[in-house]
Amino acid sequence: MRAAANQVNHRAFVDIVAAALLSSASMHRGGRSVLLGGMATVVLMGATLASAVVPTPDVSGPITSPGSAFITPPSGIDLAAFGYVEQEFFVSGTATSFTSAEPLTADGEWTVAPGDTAHYVTRILVRRPTDARKFNGTVVVEWLNVSGGLDAAPDWTFTHPMLKRESFAWVGVSAQLAGVSGTGGPIGLDLSLKSVNPVRYAPLVHPGDSFSYDMFSQVAQAIRHPAGLAPLGNLKPRRVIAIGESQSAFRLVTYVNAIHPLAQGYDGFLIHSRGDDAAPLSQQPQPAIDPPTPAFVRTDVDVPVLIFETETDLTTLGYFSARQPDTDRIRLWEVAGTAHDDAYGLGVGPSDAGNGAIDTTYIPPQTSIFGVITCNEPINAGPQHYVENAALVRLNRWVRTGRAHGASAPRMQVVAGPPITIERDAYGNALGGIRTPQVDVPVATLSGLGQTGGAFCSLFGTTTAFDASTLAALYPSHEGYVAAVLASARRAVRDGYLLTADTRAIRAAARASDIGR
Repeated sequence: MRAAANQVNHRAFVDIVAAALLSSASMHRGGRSVLLGGMATVVLMGATLASAVVPTPDVSGPITSPGSAFITPPSGIDLAAFGYVEQEFFVSGTATSFTSAEPLTADGEWTVAPGDTAHYVTRILVRRPTDARKFNGTVVVEWLNVSGGLDAAPDWTFTHPMLKRESFAWVGVSAQLAGVSGTGGPIGLDLSLKSVNPVRYAPLVHPGDSFSYDMFSQVAQAIRHPAGLAPLGNLKPRRVIAIGESQSAFRLVTYVNAIHPLAQGYDGFLIHSRGDDAAPLSQQPQPAIDPPTPAFVRTDVDVPVLIFETETDLTTLGYFSARQPDTDRIRLWEVAGTAHDDAYGLGVGPSDAGNGAIDTTYIPPQTSIFGVITCNEPINAGPQHYVENAALVRLNRWVRTGRAHGASAPRMQVVAGPPITIERDAYGNALGGIRTPQVDVPVATLSGLGQTGGAFCSLFGTTTAFDASTLAALYPSHEGYVAAVLASARRAVRDGYLLTADTRAIRAAARASDIGR
């Protein structure tokens, strides 16, 4: 019966979207604004219509054996100590791919139509408060990253101390083929779910990444309007925010531009570390539909979108050419002293069990990544995790209140080139952008560039520690150094780019350091 109902729901999705497109096409002669008229009708109906047109998938679980849920990096955190539980579920249904009759345009205002359909079974990993009374009402849904040929959760890693502290729920979605049943990978390891645990994950079926967008929409539907098993247990979500880093950010750009106007399943988006283009709307074995470069986020988006960029993203990944002005629905944060991934995300972050995230300023230099990748220089030890915590809290408030709160963030000072070059101070740290104690009261040059070595090392940036004479000249007393760190942290809190709880960790680390002694 559920399967039949799902098929009816899926047909309703195709029929309603097709009707909207037909309405738009019939008014094409009236100009571009009228062309979107039928689609606007769908958008304005909001989440109520979305619940009708996005199929509600089947959810089964929790999956408990054999073995345990697989995700990277592995976490050694005792979630129960924070009043949290981790559970894995399988989600299944019929997913739709999408097509476009016209080439995708740089402005992101894409009009798409349903294409092929396919059966799928994927997994979601849920980490949530066990006490519904403590739940803050917001679910953060992460599009798991598969750049390494496996499911990874970089945004959970960067933000989990804050997520637990603020009582968010988190859901990781195995949206892409490589993470579910891909073979091999750029680091030479075969770590897809079906390879790692072929018995536990035997039921999984992924029809290809053309269907990933609808699968991601259906997960939101299962969270909001479960039919049968509720993956959040007795938690009642009031807000659902999508987040994704790196390759997942590229796919979220495509999702916002093409799918969100139809699905309306997410209340906001944090697009973390995108480049200048977006992911394909459709790819083999379906017809290839690629976006242009650059690809901007559509300015008529109806929910908050926060774009979070590091030095690496702005330059190496070329985001500079996709920069766009802030609007009442789009905000851009560019963070000085940061790399695409860093010593927190690739080192201490997965096992950070504190309520305030670890300050990486004083940790030993790191060149080895999980014993698999070796870089030639110490990787970036910048403040990305602290600022992302603030970004997610700010986005959640924006979604909750409908107001963006605060002025637009300052942007890094960049020479367009070519090549794209970030302007730097006398100590090699970036000028402009979001400021933190790590760059305003520096003990090292923090850069998103300059790294060499194994696979992905060019994305991990560098940390070049100041020598003893430079430190002595900058900070003749320990008390003066700590005071300067605190003053910088307070400015960042005032401006909304650091959280007070994280500044306590920054203060404690500065006081425990040897700087100025």
